[in-house]
Amino acid sequence: MRLFYSLAFIALYIIPCHAAQLALIIDDIGYRHTDEAVLALPSTVTLSVLPHTPLSKKLAKAGHAKGHEIMLHLPMQALNGKALGPGGLTSSMNEAQIRTHVLDAIASVPFAKGVNNHMGSLLTQLDDPMLWVMESLKQKQLYFVDSMTTQFTRAGDKADQLGVPLLRRKLFLDNDVSAQALEKQFNLMIEQAHIQESLVAIAHPYPETIRFLKANLARLKAEGIELVPTSKLLPIDLVHREPTNPTVRLE
Repeated sequence: MRLFYSLAFIALYIIPCHAAQLALIIDDIGYRHTDEAVLALPSTVTLSVLPHTPLSKKLAKAGHAKGHEIMLHLPMQALNGKALGPGGLTSSMNEAQIRTHVLDAIASVPFAKGVNNHMGSLLTQLDDPMLWVMESLKQKQLYFVDSMTTQFTRAGDKADQLGVPLLRRKLFLDNDVSAQALEKQFNLMIEQAHIQESLVAIAHPYPETIRFLKANLARLKAEGIELVPTSKLLPIDLVHREPTNPTVRLE
């Protein structure tokens, strides 16, 4: 019995305790001067910047200088027909047009290491456009985070096909920016991070969201959750990934 307790005591020091890891992406950055508030968040928060917007280059450079990982938030056609803004991809584009738009968008956001889709509930369902997008990302050695704006997305399948590093959004933090709703989603984010061991969540640069995050992100450490740049969650094995079915965000 004494030997058992001795071995158990030693094991506490030999076996590392791995904290759950959370990647938090703030996207839709680039249009409003209020978006600059994201620079006050911890540098482990990832910033995803819309292409060709008035503040895209400025905020991408400033975020990178502060240590944030930068992504491109690439607009893609939605089922609801919402305007995409500059650099948007649509189903009416041919292969050459999509490739050109993707490469131009990447060039407009300095220091981008990855891409996630802005809207895209229509376009991400289409095999050929997603293949062309992923081939362009592979050319530039960028990873892709599927924002999962439709359960019928084909983006992940095409990324897998080409070996583009892939993650999937599991939770939106701020579909509702009321204090009660933000607290509820934050607690759910903590719970799911523990269950899944790693989690990708997306939020937006709403003033309510930024204030909430500044006041509450420190809680993650107390909960045993490590906030990490998105690329730190990329799988080593690019072939085998768990199927997911997160809640779809209404665009």
